[in-house]
Amino acid sequence: MKNKIFTVILLLVTIIIIYFQRTNFSEYTLKKTISSCVIAQKRTSISFDIEKAKKSCEEKIRKQRED
Repeated sequence: MKNKIFTVILLLVTIIIIYFQRTNFSEYTLKKTISSCVIAQKRTSISFDIEKAKKSCEEKIRKQRED
């Protein structure tokens, strides 16, 4: 009986931790992806505007995440 209760509590705690980690790291991953996109655009374009590149990368990545 105690073993089952412990297992259920451990499972719930694990699920909660995974949920919070997912929400925290998804924002971190989004920022890293946007910066990678900006760097790639900088390397491939002749005239480079960082604000335009950041805005276009952010739009593209957010659109891909929705699909």
